[in-house]
Amino acid sequence: QVQLTESGGGLAQVGGSLKLSCADSGRTGSKSTGWFRQARGKEREFVAAISWSGHNTDYADSVKGRFTISRDTKNTVYLQMNDLKPDDTAVYYCAAEVYSDYDIVLRAVLEYTHWGPGTQVTVSS
Repeated sequence: QVQLTESGGGLAQVGGSLKLSCADSGRTGSKSTGWFRQARGKEREFVAAISWSGHNTDYADSVKGRFTISRDTKNTVYLQMNDLKPDDTAVYYCAAEVYSDYDIVLRAVLEYTHWGPGTQVTVSS
């Protein structure tokens, strides 16, 4: 069973930084892991994803050059968020999908089965 927990959210100023963590306390196994976000009144959207091997990553155009996804251990994934903007305000969710392909990166909401409860990120001007 995959059990995901996000942490690191909070309040930041425009231009500031936050680092989110996603810990998987469930069973081990190769997974593609992604970060998504959902602002109030909007649909959940893709932010970034990383393969199990860590060799492949993918980003939404809106965060390229500002956010970095990384995998520390096989059970912890981070999202470093720099140069934050008010439009980055949302609940951020970590998602994982077990996959035998170590290099696959998934970016669609429907491709993920396992989700964390989310962590709020608020960027104030």
